[in-house]
Amino acid sequence: MKVAVVGATGLVGSEMLTVLAARNFPVTELIPVASERSKGKEIQFKGKKYKVVTPDEAIALKPDVALFSAGGGTSLTYAPKFAEAGITVIDNSSAWRMDPTKKLVVPEVNGDVLTAQDKIIANPNCSTIQMVVVLKPLHEQYIIKRVVVSTYQSVTGTGVKAVQQLNDERAGVVGEKAYPHQIDLNVIPQIDVFQDNGYTKEEMKMIKETNKIIGDDTIRVTATTVRIPVMGGHSESVNIEFANDFDLDEVRALLAKQSGVIVVDNPANQEYPMPKDAHGKDEVFVGRIRRDESQPKTLNLWVVADNLRKGAATNTIQIAEKLIEKGLL
Repeated sequence: MKVAVVGATGLVGSEMLTVLAARNFPVTELIPVASERSKGKEIQFKGKKYKVVTPDEAIALKPDVALFSAGGGTSLTYAPKFAEAGITVIDNSSAWRMDPTKKLVVPEVNGDVLTAQDKIIANPNCSTIQMVVVLKPLHEQYIIKRVVVSTYQSVTGTGVKAVQQLNDERAGVVGEKAYPHQIDLNVIPQIDVFQDNGYTKEEMKMIKETNKIIGDDTIRVTATTVRIPVMGGHSESVNIEFANDFDLDEVRALLAKQSGVIVVDNPANQEYPMPKDAHGKDEVFVGRIRRDESQPKTLNLWVVADNLRKGAATNTIQIAEKLIEKGLL
């Protein structure tokens, strides 16, 4: 299978190459794609070297699938061009997520919605992905009424510049900044730009995407998203109100059975998910499972995943795997 990775020189693009190799995706020919300024650079994949090409050159090479992680502008410009050439696009930007004509997919949650007509498929926001994987079995069993989520998100979600800012600040070096404030020894309660309603774009993504992926607009979601000085992954405190009551042991069993979820919930031994333990892993980790004692039928969870893996690269490649499984690729 000919696979194009658009944005191959970026943080997520590099992770896509790692995940393609780790999962033994059937790549017969790799086409690394980036902007004109990166043209001709060499990318290593499974011991072979490949030269970076431009998006227009990649279309002419007719890949079977194009994995996009080059920003919304590139996706809006080039995803339709790839699709018109008969190439299936799986896009990691926010460009197509809320387009009603495009599917927004987390394979463990709604992979069954994919059809042969889907030539541009959207990969959700990293913080939404890890939450909905956990919400799915609970919604099926107890019916979710409302979700209150607060996130603690890794600097890797912003990109190389943010990682460099954190490292510079730790080393006492004055350098380029990705954030309007210091991130080392600090938390920034803003991810993306503020909207007219006082929420950030990231918070509104989590709200709208959750409804679209689960396929239920009656679920009320409110979010506060926060950037913290860690690298390993995103963490979330999730409070879920149900229509029906639950048993905690049954909740743990449902989560343990859910594909892509690992339960780490042993407070007596101080065992719970942490970003450093999720780093480099494809699963979503959940712990701190307990009742909200302030109101009935309400559950508290702590959810952690590597935002570059399940939150981006892995989920993109799992969508491609689902297409192969369904005979659509």
